[in-house]
Amino acid sequence: MNLKPFTITILTFCVAAFSGMKAASAASFSVIADGLYNAGGLSFSPDGNLYVTEAGIGGSGACVPPASGQGDSLCYGTSGAVTKIENGKTERILTGLPSLALPDGTGAAGPRDIKFDATGKPYVLIGYAANPAFRDRNLGYTDLGKIIAPDFNTNSWTSVADFANYELANNPDGGEVGSNPLGFVIDGNKLVAVDAGANNLLSVNTDGRNLQAITTFPEDILANPVFPPSGSPSNEPAQVPSQGEEVRSPTAGLRPSQFATQAVPSNVAKGPDGAYYVSQFTGFPFPEGGAKIYRVGADGLATVFADGFTQLTDLEFDTEGNLYALQYANQSAWKGDFDGSVIKIAADGTRTTLLSGNGLESPSALTIGSDGAVYVANRGDRPGFGQVLKIENTKSIPEPDSTLGVLAIAALGVGWLHKKRIPTPPINLN
Repeated sequence: MNLKPFTITILTFCVAAFSGMKAASAASFSVIADGLYNAGGLSFSPDGNLYVTEAGIGGSGACVPPASGQGDSLCYGTSGAVTKIENGKTERILTGLPSLALPDGTGAAGPRDIKFDATGKPYVLIGYAANPAFRDRNLGYTDLGKIIAPDFNTNSWTSVADFANYELANNPDGGEVGSNPLGFVIDGNKLVAVDAGANNLLSVNTDGRNLQAITTFPEDILANPVFPPSGSPSNEPAQVPSQGEEVRSPTAGLRPSQFATQAVPSNVAKGPDGAYYVSQFTGFPFPEGGAKIYRVGADGLATVFADGFTQLTDLEFDTEGNLYALQYANQSAWKGDFDGSVIKIAADGTRTTLLSGNGLESPSALTIGSDGAVYVANRGDRPGFGQVLKIENTKSIPEPDSTLGVLAIAALGVGWLHKKRIPTPPINLN
């Protein structure tokens, strides 16, 4: 991977007619890594270096049907990796990890998140994005759908817990069986993860014991949802109406104007109050303003902390208690505009957009550095074009007061993304 010297200054302007708006200020970002293949989670190790996961591009191995049962199959390979960013240089320090993707390398499941415990021991979460019943049957033994403990020195790893198998055996939300673990947080001796396919929040000890669901996230009932035009490509083709066809709800008992969609939690962070905060991607048709941030307290109940977002992929608290939320796209993904946003939520509920568009496109994850900068995995759906951005000068413009403001805290949902054809550059994952 070659590092592109590329710095952009973003100027944000305010309109005086809106209340709560202040003078514009500049946020700048630089690209500190590029050439990544389906970049996922990123995290700093105790030694100060930044690590990012790459879900890879699948491979030419066996295949499984997509979660929706429609469209191209997802095929297996060992193109997943973990990349280290140190002093302006990038190096893949863990390779050969399992990967599952569409034929063009998009829609990849594989290494999705990385975290380090207090001793510096790393853990990596591997996604899956399909029905767990097909995993062992079609692919043989693989660590897709699991959390692993890698050894960077020997390029090896051990399995800690199998989230996909837990969904197959228990299906806590009672819906269709599916598993796609996307993000996790380390809380003492526990690993707490979200499974976007299973719509739940899970906990397991770092030694692999006591794997259990903390809570599940219910379907959202949309009133008069906006769908793609007839004939539009989608990762849910069975739900795109044909010309003149009435949209039918997948859940019995709903009125024709209503539509039930999966919660799709995408990531989790531990708040200053000790509760877990979960971001929601939302399922198809990815309603604009329909994504929430949930708070899950010690009683395991999920309540809405904040809403009015669109397709959230990650969130994290800084040392001052501010919560940063990452929008994959500011519009429904099927519209084809993948400008995303980084939004800061202060303790008093004030929302500030730090960066929106202007090079921020389909971002997949963020983390906060000890320097106060925000680091973002950018173009997370584009094999060979993924980046890591460093955003500085992060004072910007508060959003106008919103009736959709802070309500409570709960878990986030992530539905897996639109189907998109992107030219793939020559592949070199060595």
